[in-house]
Amino acid sequence: MDKDKEKETAEFYERLKVELDMSNTWPALYLFKFIVPSEADNVERVELTFDCMGAVIKTTKSKTGKFTSISVDVQVKDAQEIIDKYQEVATIKGIVSL
Repeated sequence: MDKDKEKETAEFYERLKVELDMSNTWPALYLFKFIVPSEADNVERVELTFDCMGAVIKTTKSKTGKFTSISVDVQVKDAQEIIDKYQEVATIKGIVSL
């Protein structure tokens, strides 16, 4: 990743952390939403990210079956935990975080 993109990403997560802290009382229930290509092990990789956290995970395939939406309801301890999860799933090829 080049320096400009890295800086932009870091600034985005800083702003997100501030917004999350202003709008939540910790710990809190948080809803993660993702869209992944329905190929390979993408859904499983997202599910494993939230393993052992007591998460409620719902998946829905698109009409064509090319994509799967994933909703994850989970109790988080603070804004940093949310950011850590977003960064962890960002390594999955083709994932879109909503």
